[in-house]
Parts: sequence; C-alpha cells; structure tokens
Amino acid sequence: MLQKKWWHEKTAYQIYPKSFCDSNGDGIGDLKGIISKLDYLKELGVDIIWLSPIYCSPLADQGYDISDYYNIDPRFGTMDDMDELLKEAKARNMYIIMDLVVNHCSDEHQWFQKACGDPEGEFGKYFYIETVKDGKLPNNWRSYFGGSVWEKLPGHEDKYYMHVFHKKQPDLNWENPKLRHEVYKMINWWLEKGVAGFRIDAIMNIKKPNIFTTYPADREDGLASIENMIRDAVGIDEFLHEMKMETFEKYNAFTVGEVFTDRPDALKAFIGNDGHFSTMFDFSETCAGKNEDGWYKCQPVVCGDEYKACAFGTQKRLGDLGFISNIIENHDEPRGVSHYIPAEDLNDTSKKMLAAVNIMLRGLPFIYQGQELGMTNVDFTSIDQIDDCSTQDEYKVALKAGLSADEAFHAVLPFSRDNARTPFHWNDSANAGFTSAAPWLMVNPNYVQINAKDQVGRQNSVFSWYKELISLRKNPEYKETIVYGEVIPYKAEQKNLMAYYRKGTDKTLLVAANYQNKAQDLKLPGTFKQVLMNNLDTLDLDGSTLHMPGYQVVILEL
Repeated sequence: MLQKKWWHEKTAYQIYPKSFCDSNGDGIGDLKGIISKLDYLKELGVDIIWLSPIYCSPLADQGYDISDYYNIDPRFGTMDDMDELLKEAKARNMYIIMDLVVNHCSDEHQWFQKACGDPEGEFGKYFYIETVKDGKLPNNWRSYFGGSVWEKLPGHEDKYYMHVFHKKQPDLNWENPKLRHEVYKMINWWLEKGVAGFRIDAIMNIKKPNIFTTYPADREDGLASIENMIRDAVGIDEFLHEMKMETFEKYNAFTVGEVFTDRPDALKAFIGNDGHFSTMFDFSETCAGKNEDGWYKCQPVVCGDEYKACAFGTQKRLGDLGFISNIIENHDEPRGVSHYIPAEDLNDTSKKMLAAVNIMLRGLPFIYQGQELGMTNVDFTSIDQIDDCSTQDEYKVALKAGLSADEAFHAVLPFSRDNARTPFHWNDSANAGFTSAAPWLMVNPNYVQINAKDQVGRQNSVFSWYKELISLRKNPEYKETIVYGEVIPYKAEQKNLMAYYRKGTDKTLLVAANYQNKAQDLKLPGTFKQVLMNNLDTLDLDGSTLHMPGYQVVILEL
C-alpha cells in the first residue's frame, strides 16, 4: 500500500537559471531574477522549485560540470542571494530543491586538479585513472556526447581518465568509500542550509561493470554504446541505499531521480515505500521514437496512440508501488508541444489538450519553465547558433552518416536541447523582457506572440489553463481522487483517443482527449454530473455521444 507523503499533492516547476530572468543586465539569468518572479510561480500554483545547477562551473555542459559544490557561480549571484531565495520561498510555502550531480565533477574541481598532480595518491583514487600501454585503451565505450570515454590525463603521457559524458566531466569513483563520504558530507551541508531535497542527475552511471570490458562495436568509430555499461552494472542499490540513509532519510528530504533502466524491479527498488528516492521521472514518452544510431534517425514527432501507449504503460506498471513524476519536457529535451503535436496542428487548443492528459495522470506534475505558456521549438537557421554540446556531436554523427550539412542540421534540430534553453518569454519587449543586454542564447522570435505578460490574467490563455489544472488537482473536493485515484484506460482501442478514468473512493472523473486534428465521436459510459474543464467553448453532446472537434479535451465528473 502506498504511504502518503507531504509532497504527493504538490506541483513542481523546473527553473533553468541561466535562461529564466536576468536581474543585472549581463545577459545571463540569476538568483535575484528568480526571487523577483516567485509571485508569478505562486500564482501559477507551484509548490516545489527545482533549480538546474547554480554551483561554480566552467559551463562546458551548462553547469552539470561542477568545480565547487559548496559555492554559487558568480554568474548566478552569491550565497547571500541563495539564502534570500530560500527565505523568500519559505515565506510563500514553497520548497527549493537543488540539482545533485555526483556521477562526475568538473576537471577544474580541486579533487581532479590534485589527481593530475599525483595520480597514485589519495585524490587519484577519486576517479577512474588507468595506465595505457601502446595506445590500447581499457575499453571501447562511447561517451554520451560522442567519442571514447577515455581522455589523456593532463601532464601524463601514459595515463587516461574516464568520462562518460563531456571530457571536462571526469567520472567520480563511487567504489571509493572516502569519495562517497565526501559526497554525503556535501549533501548534508545543503540540507542543513534549508534546501528541501534534490533532483538526482545521471545517477545510474555511478556503478560500472568491470572497466576492462569491451563490447561489439555498433558504429564505424569502433566504439560501443554506453548503454552496455548501464545494463551490465550490478550493485548500484547498495550505493543508493547508503546515500539515502546517510543523508536524505535524516532530513525527510524530497528526492526525484533521473533513472534510465529497464530493470523489472526498478519501480519498487527506486520509488517503492522503502525505495532509494521519493519519486523518479517517467521518461517513457521522451524515449519513444529514439534510435541508437543517432538523432538523425529519430522520430521528430510522437503523438496520438504512441503517446497514449507510453503513458498508460507506465501507469499500468506502476500500480500502487510508488509515485511517479510526469513530465512533458525538461532542459534535456525539445519543447514538448513541438515534440508531441504535429507542427501544422500546433495551437492553444492542442497545447491545452497535451497539458490536461499529462497533468491529470497519477503522479507528481513537473512543469518546465515556459511550458505553462506553450513555448515552442526554435527555428534556428545555422549550427553556429547552437550552444549545446550534445547537438554539436549529433550533427557530426549525421554528417559521418552521409547527410549533407543542411540535411544534418535539420535532422538534429528538432531534438536540440537548446530548444528548451532559450530565454523565458516575460513580455513582448526587446529580448522578451529576459534581459536588458545581449542574451547568452538567442530568444525565440515568437516571443511577441507567446509571453507571460499577454497570458497571465487572460482567461483563455495556456497559462490560465495550466493554473486551472493545478487548482483542480488541489481542490479539496477532488484532490483525493486526482492525487491517489486509479488510472483506468477507457476506449483504449479507439484510434487517437486518449481517455481514462480517475477513480477514487467516492468520485470518478473521466479525462477524454481527441488526440488528432479530425473530429471524432466518443460514446460516454453514462451520464455525468458536470464538466470540470473543457478546452473549447462548446460541448456537442447527442444523447450519450460526444462529438469532439480536433484536439478537444474534457474532464467530466461522472
């Protein structure tokens, strides 16, 4: 039986600080900018705020390469600003969670600098450093960002270190108890300071199989997918349990894991009542249409029956085991409305449909900044406009596969992480009101049409729709049903119809969405008491048959 927790009925919101709000006119978002917008988030209905990394970093991977876990990067402000943010959030009954990035650090972290000075010493054992003879690397694993996971250790001709992500992100050696103790000490320092918990980054990578394992090459580069490493690693549960008991458990902290695994026991192990984390993200929709050969072979749009199958599949597997976190997009994905709705169908009606079918599922809703406005992918015109290292690598993969420069660019563009990292649209003034300077990354030109100033307070806006969904989820009359009620698919066989019951102890709701641009009819299961939400002004009902225009979604109380 699922144990009820304080955070189950909350709504979470991810902030990508660099692109949220710039308070000092340097083109980069900062903590003071976030503080100035807390009332905006409060009006939306947000309770938990996840901050993408704000620690000191060279920004090789936009802050996920941390050079000092105990300090705020000056680009984002000071520790005093952080303390003020915690205080102001608390005054609004909001919770701040940090990004916990402990699979790797930056090559500019003092641990790695000391390891370079003495690879055989104490800090050399904080990393995976191997002596290489005759140029034969320990294994043929391909990093997530392309190329070998092995890089020459600065100052040493015969020694190499492992990085499963960017070469400026050396992997930490979790087999070393001394390293683990340092990580736990840092986590507890932040919890003592008042953060409510953490989003746990790339955590499945902390456990490696034997690092001298070579796999069959799967591309012409002679390397093998890093997914092999994840699949063959055994024993991660011991590390995660130890971390939980040494840190999170002591503070009743909220934790959400970035977990990619097909382990049959994963849900129970990671988010069961005694699981390693409070919750974990459901990535089934974001993984749909992917191809191991590279982005250029991925499916640009996932919608209709495919989206439905992913969502229902997770809910079925989950049952009453634990509480999942549902997302439409995040900082590592393109904009959800551009990925889950065909370009020709993209409008406020379809955006509201997508929001409803996602947020009404069982689980904790995570909204990514700008999602509540319906922000879209960007029509970048050149690879030179792209900052994201992952996109740059996938562009090279596409070129090597034989695509022309133009074909390669347009093949990877729909998946670029920069689609979601462009500055937030506050208003229709210069630079979308994000900054008074030149922004660090270009602003999506459609900010004139899509911005917060236009939408906040406008009754039929996407923002107001999100606000209403969040409010319905918290409504005392329906909260128990929406938060804890069963998800039971309805008419699952009907093409491009995504309909499901939310069945509680005393109430039953029906969420029904026509997930296509053509009208279709839905035979209702019986009479209903009232329409709780409808993204269109009309309800075309003929007896028990509901005539649904394209992308209509309704939430009915039965």
